[in-house]
Formats: sequence, C-alpha cells, structure tokens
Amino acid sequence: MAARTGLPVKTIRYYSDIGLLPMAERSVGGHRRYAPQALERLRLVQRLRALDTPIATITQLATGERTLSDLLVGELDLVQSRLAELRWRQATLQALDNCSRPEQLRRLEVLSRVQRLPEAHKDLSRAWERIIPASVPARLTDAIAAQAVPEPPRDPSPQEVLAYAELHSLTAHPDFLAYWVAPHVRDKASLYSELLDASELAADAVADGLPPRQGNALDHFAQACARAREEQDSPTFRAFMGAEFRGTVPLFRRYWQHVATVTADRRPNLGATHCWLVEGLGVM
Repeated sequence: MAARTGLPVKTIRYYSDIGLLPMAERSVGGHRRYAPQALERLRLVQRLRALDTPIATITQLATGERTLSDLLVGELDLVQSRLAELRWRQATLQALDNCSRPEQLRRLEVLSRVQRLPEAHKDLSRAWERIIPASVPARLTDAIAAQAVPEPPRDPSPQEVLAYAELHSLTAHPDFLAYWVAPHVRDKASLYSELLDASELAADAVADGLPPRQGNALDHFAQACARAREEQDSPTFRAFMGAEFRGTVPLFRRYWQHVATVTADRRPNLGATHCWLVEGLGVM
C-alpha cells in the first residue's frame, strides 16, 4: 500500500486505526492485509488531504454520513467565506493607508468594529431596532430597515469598507437616535407612514437633480410634521421645523450618503429624499 501510494507506512497505519481504511485480515505473521477497495479508499483520502480536507470530514465520507458532493459544496462555501474575509481585510488595510496619522487612528477605531462581518451586520440591524420607535408598525420598520441596513459588499473597495464602518459609528451617536425618536410626537406610526409617502413623492425630483421646491411632496411633508405636533402648517411653522432640523440633518445626510456608497445604488434612497424635503422647508 505504501509503495503504491507513496505514503509512509506510519500514515497508512494511522488511517487504519481511526477507521478510514477497512482492513480485511492479518497475516500469520501479524501484517495488515487490505482488499483492493482499500487502495481506492486510500487514494481518495490522499487526494482529499492534498486539498487540506480535515480528517474529521474525510471520516464522515468513510462512514457514509456525507457524500463527496456534499463535501465539495461545503468546502467551496468555506473557501468563498474565507476569500470574502480576506478581501474585506485587504480593503480595510488599504483604507488605513495614505492618510494622516490622526485620521489613521480614527479610521482604525471605526474599522475595528466591522471585521466580523456576520456579527457586524447583526449589530447594525439591532441598532435600527432600537432607533425606530416600537409603536411604528412592522411593515414600516421593515421598509426603513431594508434601505438603512445594507449588506456588507462581497468584494469591497476601501471606500466601501470605511463607509460601512461609519454607519455603525453614526447609529451610536445620541443626536442620530434622538432624530428618529420624535419625542414631541404621540402618534409616531402615522407620522412615519406619511413621511415615507412624502419621500416617495419627492423621489423623482431628487433623481432628476432638481433643487428643493414648493409642490405636492413638500406640502405633504410639512403637513405631516404639523399634524404630528398638533399644529397648523404655515410659513412660520416650516421655518421653525427647518431650524430644528438644521443641527441633525448633516448627521442624517452622512449616514445615507454612506449607505449609497456601500450599495453603489444611484437611485435616491430614503435619506436623500428626506434631506431634500427638510431643505425645502425654507423654500417660499
């Protein structure tokens, strides 16, 4: 067997001892004897080990717990996962290069939070569960989260990795959380529903690159804000809301710009339309 395969006798003996090779019998002198099928099994083991297949996995093949096709699919998935991790790490290191020392340290802190991709995505999803008020219906929450929680890119650029990391940092900012909580509003479900409708009405104008302007979308937005605060829509109210939003909208805008970078989607997202509407509050 050793001569046929080029494997050391010690290795073949080990494979026999752990049950990978079926031994037919022993000779009178105590030597191990094998059927021709054992040689075929040994060559299969040898080839799988050349692919760095773990012994435990090969044992599952030998015992019939898994088929060769199952093994290959599983190994391919594992390789793809490792390649994705390596591509993410490469982009992370590139994002840390060619920037000033203070910026390098800032990026290092931000990027260190998103190196375990499945966990990082779950963390971002959980952050949005905390951000959106519990009284908002699930369908509206899902509609927002579908855009606000992008999947990490499979083959990211340094800019995409950094943008994805920045999303995590922004969700932890107190002002970002306060922006969504709407503490002065009792009926948050109605407000969120109407704000989503206003954003949809503004989408075409934003996509066409038009500046904020008077119209149905802006009226719908301002009236929704007024109803939520139990006030009347008026130029004075719009000026008041514009001033109130002024401090946190830049934070909000950055988040959704990062979303656009991560998704590489040129269509206006929920944040882009919302910022357009907020800017429109000052248009008379």
